[in-house]
Amino acid sequence: MKILLVNKFLFPKGGSETYVFKLGEMLEKHGHEVQYFGLENEKNTVGNSVGAYVTDMDFSLGTKKNLKAPLRIVYSSEARRQLRKVLKSFRPDVVHFNNIQFHLTPSMLLEVRDFAGRENKKLKIVYTAHDYQLICPSHGLFDSEMNICEKCVGGNYHHCIKKSCMKNSRAKSMLAAADAYFWRFNRAYSYIDTIICPSQFMKSKLDLEPRFAEKTKVLHNFIEKQPYHAVKKEDYVLEFGHLSKDKGTYTLLEVAKRMPDTRFIFAGYGEAEDDIKKVSNAEFVGFRTGAELTELIAKAVVTVCPSEIYENCPYSVIESQMYGTPALGSDIGGIPELIEEGKTGFVFRPGDPDDLEDKLRTLINDKNLLKTMTENCSFAQFETADSYYNSLIRIYED
Repeated sequence: MKILLVNKFLFPKGGSETYVFKLGEMLEKHGHEVQYFGLENEKNTVGNSVGAYVTDMDFSLGTKKNLKAPLRIVYSSEARRQLRKVLKSFRPDVVHFNNIQFHLTPSMLLEVRDFAGRENKKLKIVYTAHDYQLICPSHGLFDSEMNICEKCVGGNYHHCIKKSCMKNSRAKSMLAAADAYFWRFNRAYSYIDTIICPSQFMKSKLDLEPRFAEKTKVLHNFIEKQPYHAVKKEDYVLEFGHLSKDKGTYTLLEVAKRMPDTRFIFAGYGEAEDDIKKVSNAEFVGFRTGAELTELIAKAVVTVCPSEIYENCPYSVIESQMYGTPALGSDIGGIPELIEEGKTGFVFRPGDPDDLEDKLRTLINDKNLLKTMTENCSFAQFETADSYYNSLIRIYED
């Protein structure tokens, strides 16, 4: 089977890229032919045989310096043209879309539909929902002040403009709402055969809209299970990934200030970098990947995923337990689905430093509990590459 994986970025950047690359490797391992389509970038690590990509565009420059940005955000003719080249050359059986909004746009769904019609070809369209863009113009179900908000669910996207939800900018929010309205009435999403939801929570939100309810299927993000090797733990608490207000980094920093005798390490990138450096017992080590990140996770006493927004299926929680480190996670979104309460970690009230501090102290100060939880992590059950493949191939072939 030939599968075309479509994603904005074709180099390591975030959770959706981690998913796409692992998915491609898994499919190739099972004998399928895989190619990729996305933005042109010198850092790309995967691609397609005809070298067709979409020109990257820095939307942060604003419309005054980039007059094409508003139209490109909603609809990309270039994406259609370049995708057409790949479709003609590769002739995939499945086109699996991932993170495409604003840079690539859903215009590509129309191109796949037209290609299948012209070629009289049976072609499956699958979409993995890495965020809430299908029902929320700002993608996260939160407003400009990072408060949980579901007012746009159902199609009332004017709330996004009213609250300036997209990066606290009225202009960007108007564009985001325009994008949402355009693709709602265009009905391009109706050409998707199956929407993969990486959490039950995500499915529950998408199912609020009848146009998606019959297409959704839950498949938690998979991970290649690594042999468990006990390592000597070092006395530090770890947060890794995107370090920002919405991710709860400042709540964890508040706890760090209350626990001056405990070492806190932050790995990743984001707006909180400078503030982390101001806390005496906190250390910012930058963006880490591969063996360096694995070692950081494995040696931590505990990792924290303190997000204050509706997370989907964060790899940080899965990877933590896989490498033998208990996880503390906010009781929000899909996070609780990944933690066995009291066995492989704890959940705490999002944005509540008191509850987080209490759970953290409980785990750190009770050495027997910590030892038991660490050992339990080796038995934590997650979606493996094999089990995910078995479920995915049924979707592809259905």
